[in-house]
Amino acid sequence: MSGRMRARDLGIEIGSLMPGRWNAITDVPGVRVGYTTLIEGDGPLVVGQGPVRTGVTTIIPRDGVYDNPVFAGYHQLNGNGEMTGIAWIEEAGLLTSPIAITNTHSVGVVRDAMIEWDRDNYDGPGIMPWRLPVATETSDHFLNDMNGLHVKPRHVFAAIEQAASGPIAEGNVGGGTGMICHEFKGGTGSSSRVLNAADGGWTVGVLVQANYGHRRHLRIDGVPVGQEITVDQVPSPRGRTAPSQPTPGDGSIVVIIATDAPLLPIQCRRLAQRASLGIARVGGNGDNGSGDLFLAFSTGNDHLEPDTDKTPVQVQMVPNNAISVLFEAVADATEEAILNALCMAETMTGSTGRTVHALPLDRLRAVMAKYGRPLR
Repeated sequence: MSGRMRARDLGIEIGSLMPGRWNAITDVPGVRVGYTTLIEGDGPLVVGQGPVRTGVTTIIPRDGVYDNPVFAGYHQLNGNGEMTGIAWIEEAGLLTSPIAITNTHSVGVVRDAMIEWDRDNYDGPGIMPWRLPVATETSDHFLNDMNGLHVKPRHVFAAIEQAASGPIAEGNVGGGTGMICHEFKGGTGSSSRVLNAADGGWTVGVLVQANYGHRRHLRIDGVPVGQEITVDQVPSPRGRTAPSQPTPGDGSIVVIIATDAPLLPIQCRRLAQRASLGIARVGGNGDNGSGDLFLAFSTGNDHLEPDTDKTPVQVQMVPNNAISVLFEAVADATEEAILNALCMAETMTGSTGRTVHALPLDRLRAVMAKYGRPLR
């Protein structure tokens, strides 16, 4: 499929804050993103052979994060999912590793591979100390041979080593390769917002792995797109089951939020909570079968864990009476990141010939025009 476009390029502009240069999480200085995308085979499902429609996404908060950790906070809208390393983040408020996102059954190998990669690249004194990396997931079982465990350590190594700043790919890439969103093809999406100078000039970036939601709930910038693009026009992976039927699963969404605003861990947690608002605007309800897991981190403080010096560390924080605009930025960027995942993902056929159709941009234009919202 050709002609896929990001939401803003179509003329969908969420909120009043402006995006950064790349309108991506990589607009936050120092943040890098890498992917390994695995698309192999067609036809009937043979566990261990394929078809394969999966991958891994890595987010590097900043260079040397193991030795120069960042403050972070976690929020769980609904807990039918997994994110490793959260116990220490909630205890100490520190993120001490890159973040990796993959499919549900590959969390373990991805987590272990992150330790292996750092062990083999460790250049500090003695042997590498303990690691508690963050690996998280959504399920791609509808399109992918998820039980085949096709994500291997080498794929994690490649995603870490290829991580870069600048514009990033979206849609059917990395951990988002086989994902479904509001019964259209979903996957990876990103967006950012830059605060006005009077509000600090900070940047907020969001990356989502979107794999959740019902067609009938989908709203794009307030327009009930999901009610207008029916299964008669674009087939649903749910087929013609009753609206309440949870097949092929209620799905999940992972949201990673980065900012260079100097925040304390509890403030990072407050930012993470606001991802819920962006998801709700698009039509997510945090269903029982959904793993809606959000992690926010701040690069605004340095040298939080000195090796030997026990002198109190000096930190900065945005005062709470100035934090609401950061909440706004998170909600808007989360909403737009989901829309970017939908608009950039392409139709995909995977396991046993199952097909998930992309959101048709021509129909989207027609629906938005019907509601007085013409697009480009």
